[in-house]
Amino acid sequence: MIDSKIDFEAKKHQEGAHGYLNNPKKTEGLLKKAILKAKNNKGTLGEAWEKLQLFFDLVQAYSKGEYRNVSPATILTIIGAILYFVSPLDVVPDFLVGLGILDDAAVITFTLKKLSVEIDEFKVWKKTVTKSPLE
Repeated sequence: MIDSKIDFEAKKHQEGAHGYLNNPKKTEGLLKKAILKAKNNKGTLGEAWEKLQLFFDLVQAYSKGEYRNVSPATILTIIGAILYFVSPLDVVPDFLVGLGILDDAAVITFTLKKLSVEIDEFKVWKKTVTKSPLE
């Protein structure tokens, strides 16, 4: 039940993700917003912090053309999750301090589980390149 609700919410944001897929400048703006929010909520995000870092790195590498061993559907799913993350009005609004970030973390975790194979392949590739934008 909870997974289906999370999936439904994440899919709503995937529609907006299409505008980012082949637009590096727009994607960079989204990532800057998301990275700032992640840094400001690092303590509240818990384990989702590291997952978000992977998402940011993957989307950035894809957008720059450095890593393309991932399907466009996967990138759209991840961008959708990032859009959900930056949206102040989602299932639990972000102005509810402490609680507002929990649903964001749930969407990030759910997305990672759904895409674990491609994410694991990216992790292997990432070990051969430079540091994350969050480091």
